[in-house]
Amino acid sequence: MATPVTTWADFFVDAFRRVPLMVILRGMSPDHAVTAARTAWHAGVGLVEVTIETEDALPTLAAVVRAAPDGVPVGAGTVTTPDRLAAAVEVGARFGVAPGLDADTVRAARERDVPFLPGIATPTEAGQALRLGATTVKVFPAATLGPSWVGAIAGPFPGLRMVATGGVTAATAPEYLRAGAIAVGVGSSLGAGAGLANLVEAARSP
Repeated sequence: MATPVTTWADFFVDAFRRVPLMVILRGMSPDHAVTAARTAWHAGVGLVEVTIETEDALPTLAAVVRAAPDGVPVGAGTVTTPDRLAAAVEVGARFGVAPGLDADTVRAARERDVPFLPGIATPTEAGQALRLGATTVKVFPAATLGPSWVGAIAGPFPGLRMVATGGVTAATAPEYLRAGAIAVGVGSSLGAGAGLANLVEAARSP
């Protein structure tokens, strides 16, 4: 179901309510991605993102969409252009994520009523995201910026909700959440097996 831009923030907050963690599936075959996604869903993860750097990844995204339980949204990552967003929506993506802030793509997401999580790494980008209507953003690369950056940005931009992504581990996840992030995003290599269980526990106990 489409979500108007005014409720994008609610979409992400609600999805992170149980476990403030997003699992990112990158460079996987459809079968491998479905297995990883099911493991994440079983652990209580509400948001799974399949990155689509190229069109070759669209079949993987489509497979995860088909495998999702009823009502569970699957997102597309690395959505850097309006055309890439359109391709993702065509195969069933319910939300989009980007490593950076592209105004045209955010506007395209607004037109399609697709919740969108653009990436930011500067105060200027934080302000621009808010002006575009994106009150929830991806902090990337989080490991380079650090938890203190999240806390510093929260001061002048109290209306901004942040998801820390890029180099986050089970050891550092609680630091980002304590600094003010509403969730963290992790790649599938960290979200496998016992690693996922550790991450879920860390995210639940900041």
